[in-house]
Amino acid sequence: METIVFDIGETLVRDDRLWASWADWLGVPPHTVSALVGASVVQGRDGTDALRVLRPDMDVTEAAQARAAAGRGEHLDETDLYPDVRPALAELRALGLRVVVAGDRSARAGELLRALDLPADLVVTSQEWGVTKPHREFFARVLEVSGAAPGSTLYVGDHPADDLFPATSAGLRAAHIRRGPYGHWWADHPDVMETADWRVDSLTELPGLLGAAGRRKTPAAAPEAARG
Repeated sequence: METIVFDIGETLVRDDRLWASWADWLGVPPHTVSALVGASVVQGRDGTDALRVLRPDMDVTEAAQARAAAGRGEHLDETDLYPDVRPALAELRALGLRVVVAGDRSARAGELLRALDLPADLVVTSQEWGVTKPHREFFARVLEVSGAAPGSTLYVGDHPADDLFPATSAGLRAAHIRRGPYGHWWADHPDVMETADWRVDSLTELPGLLGAAGRRKTPAAAPEAARG
């Protein structure tokens, strides 16, 4: 490997603050939103579908803009990072690998993440690129900033349909992390097990694993439930 690219939500950053802030905005208990997000995960749907259950006529993008205008937009700080993030990214860079953070988040989240001064060569979000996962163009942009061939670029994420399957379809190698609702629920699905080059429970496993040769696996089609 030459370049390691990391998803953001539930790979580097905990999403509990994100969903709690939506619950506060909608005036419902945080547990209600969490439970509905869990139901969406099990059905292979997008987590924002939970918000549409509560407000069927709500445009989530417009609502996010309204929150930001009201001073209640996205927030991230050191407490939102999983504890293995800094040591893992630092060790990967020490091994001479290029470390990139690229995931589905707002431009504001990109600013906040860069302010944390992570041990990464680049931090960028989907809104800054103008394209979201799982679109092929997103992973084309990943390869542009990777500076390495697809087979020498590893994408690390928790979500099979948004991270694992489109990354391998674009020719990248992929690692699935058992973290967050999607990461735990779909970790042992046969297609995830067949498609992922590596499956980890912690980011600190990656430096050791990448020191050994990994077998390139043939990407499998996403299960209907995991496609969303």
